[in-house]
This record gives sequence, structure tokens and C-alpha cells, in this order.
Amino acid sequence: MSLVRFRPGPLLIFYIGRKPSNNYISYLKFVIHSSKKTHVNHTQLNNYIEGTFEPELMFEIARRNNISINYKSIDELKKAYSFNNLQEFLDIYYAGASVLLQVQDFYELTWAYLTKVHEQNLIHTEIFFDPQTHTDRGLSFDTVIQGIRSALDDGKEKLGISSKLIMCFLRHLDEAAAFETLNQALPYKNWIAGVGLDSSELGHPPSKFQRVFSKARDEGFITVAHAGEEGPAEYVWEAINLLNVSRIDHGNRSLDDKQLIKYLIETQIPLTVCPLSNLELKVVNDLKDHPLLKLMEAGLVVTINSDDPAYFGGYMNENYTQIASALNLTKKHITQLAKNSFKASFLDDREKEKLIHQVDTYYQKN
Repeated sequence: MSLVRFRPGPLLIFYIGRKPSNNYISYLKFVIHSSKKTHVNHTQLNNYIEGTFEPELMFEIARRNNISINYKSIDELKKAYSFNNLQEFLDIYYAGASVLLQVQDFYELTWAYLTKVHEQNLIHTEIFFDPQTHTDRGLSFDTVIQGIRSALDDGKEKLGISSKLIMCFLRHLDEAAAFETLNQALPYKNWIAGVGLDSSELGHPPSKFQRVFSKARDEGFITVAHAGEEGPAEYVWEAINLLNVSRIDHGNRSLDDKQLIKYLIETQIPLTVCPLSNLELKVVNDLKDHPLLKLMEAGLVVTINSDDPAYFGGYMNENYTQIASALNLTKKHITQLAKNSFKASFLDDREKEKLIHQVDTYYQKN
């Protein structure tokens, strides 16, 4: 048994177990240097603002709003963050979101996330939010988006983090409810870059929302969708052919369909993969079995993301380090993943080229 400790500025990595491989040591050195503020930056594309709700902040806001939480302590709540599938996670996810009532609550939630990822050298984030989770509780759409937007504006001004906001429809609800949410969002079109599809995947195929996505595209929204996380590869096809998405969120099950893999390679439609989320939700039983490297080697545009980091044990750096260890990734792999994240983003082409060039330059010098 060996213990190796690295301290790259804000990122603290422990490795317990067998001696790390040379590839992993090389990778860690790269992360150590990359995490310094003067070096490589990164972005993420699959992250729920409600999924960044840390237990400490949840208890603080619950007390302020006089809402009881079904846990006696922060530690007891943390212990409840153990899931066997997506639905079990969603049950506690929605329960946690129920303490958010005021504009200030949504501001503090978003600001806490931004300050956290600022420490990990994130410079751009494309954030999902679930308005139906809140409007179904009687909150106004305005309350939700005003708090989030105010924090994002401060994040740009004070932390230098650019952002885009993506509104998701809850797929366990019907399309009529999605249309209602879309109509509520129209006055805020300038604040919302795109629409997505999330929540319980099995039994709720993308085809269920074909008409509302068509309407969203007509209104000028970019479209993305969760598909192929727990659902079959056919859901990925539906997201592409019926919802006309620009990105697939997760997409792990794409490997089950050779024709789909071929199509994703040809079109370079990106996948926003979330290793620690997949592990916690039992999409994979061990990170060593995660399909990320297979997807990369096949030629797909794959990115690493944190999904719901407060619930799944890690933000961006933790996802990178743990998947790198499990799959024995090299510095070249990590560099490609960083470049993919900018390529797959909704930044303009000029900004993408500048940021990708920065990653290439750093790789060549280190």
C-alpha cells in the first residue's frame, strides 16, 4: 500500500493503493502545472446548477427559509448521497431543491458554484437549470432566473468566468408542461442560449418532446438532450433525428450501435461525458470500465464534465484525476479532452480557436 500526495495549488490529490503508473505520474504533473492561473484553462458543458447544492449551503438556506430537512445533520445528509440508479438520485435532488424559494437563494447557489470552479481554473461554463423543479412548487420563472443570472453576471465581472445558460425540460412530465415552460422562458430569450432534456430517461424517449423542441428551435434556441445514459442507443438517434440537437449529454450507450458511432464520428456531434456521475449512478460499476477512452479512440468528440458535483463526489478536477487514474490516460489524452471541451462549447468560433491554441501551446511547452 502506498500513499502519494500532490498539492497543485487548490487541487489536492491523494492516491492510495498500487504504485501509480508512469502515465498517471505524467498526467498528475501536467494537471499540477495546468491548474496554475497562468496556464491551461478549461470549460465544462454538462452541469446542473441545482446539482451543485452542497449540504452546508442547503442547511443554511433551509434555516433562513424556515424549511425542515429530513436529515438531522450535514453528515447525515452526506451519507444519504448513495444511489443505486438515476431515479434514487433524482428523489433526493428534488427534495434538496425544495428549500430554494427566493431570488437570493438562487443567487447564492450559483455564486457558490462559480467560486468553487474558479479555484479549479474554469473560465467558461454552460449551465443547465430545471425551472419546472421550481415553478411546480409555486415559484415564478422570474425568481429562478433572476437569481441565477445575477450571479452569472457577477461571475463574469469578478471572476472572469463566461457562461451560457441552458434551460431543461423534465422528461418525466408531459410535453404540454414543456410547452408551458418554453412560453415562460420567451421573455428571457436573451439570457438563455439553449434548451435541453433531462430527468428520468427510461420510458421517456426524446420523441416525446419532438414538437416542443421544434418550437424552441423556431424561437432561436440551441438544442441539446440527455440520451444514452441509462436509455438505449435508439434514444441518441431520436435526439439527433427528431430534436436536431447540437450535443448529446452523456451518450455512453452509443457504443451499442456501430452505425451510430460511425455517424457521430462523421458529424463530430460531441458527447458530454460525466465519469463520477456514471459511477455513482451505477451506469458503470468501476471507472476502469468506463467507455470514455473507447469513445475517444474511436474518433468521437468526447468531453469531461461533473453533472451534479455536490452529489457525485467531485467537480471538474476530481473527474479528470479519477478517470485518468482508472483508464491510465496520458497527457496527450488530457490535452485532447481539454481541446474537445472548447470545440464542443457554444462559444463563437474565434474564441474557440484562441482557447484551443492556448491548450496546444501549453502542451508543446510542457
